[in-house]
Amino acid sequence: MFFLHRLIAISRVSFLAATALLLLFPPQAHAAGPSFDAFIGYSRLGDDTFYSSAGGLNGWEASLHIKLRRFLGGEGDVAHYGLGADSSIPHTTTVLFGPRLTAGAAGIHVFAHGLVGGEHSSSSGPASVSGGALAFAFGGGADFRIAPFFSWRVALDYLDAPTQSPAGASHDRFSTGLVFRF
Repeated sequence: MFFLHRLIAISRVSFLAATALLLLFPPQAHAAGPSFDAFIGYSRLGDDTFYSSAGGLNGWEASLHIKLRRFLGGEGDVAHYGLGADSSIPHTTTVLFGPRLTAGAAGIHVFAHGLVGGEHSSSSGPASVSGGALAFAFGGGADFRIAPFFSWRVALDYLDAPTQSPAGASHDRFSTGLVFRF
């Protein structure tokens, strides 16, 4: 129950922050280039990112980037890790929001972002885990155009949940997949 209240509070703060960004920097119509892009792909966490003895977890990641100004945008990111792992390995979901800076030329878009939100992990077995925490990520990547409305993304982030992550954990997150540009 405590986690549900925390998730609702994080969702409200994230919604208010996104609304404030949209009010301060309303989207503009762009004559050239997309006004938003959507990403879906594979993601891998470093060893013990959120819990010790969890190893590097595989999963999926999806994000939506809305262009607010020429280089400035807002991004929402959802990911789930632990696919294929047995029930004793924590399965983790992250929901993150924040600003993104993007620059591009010749079919390549390079970006940097800072995201904040929450994570929730659960497992069963002898060392049962169920909990959530504030999480943040910062990093960036590059999108390589493969067709007029499609690109391939390669990204690397530092992902952390300060109250949850064990000492000595690897906080790397690698992602790659398809980007749809609109």
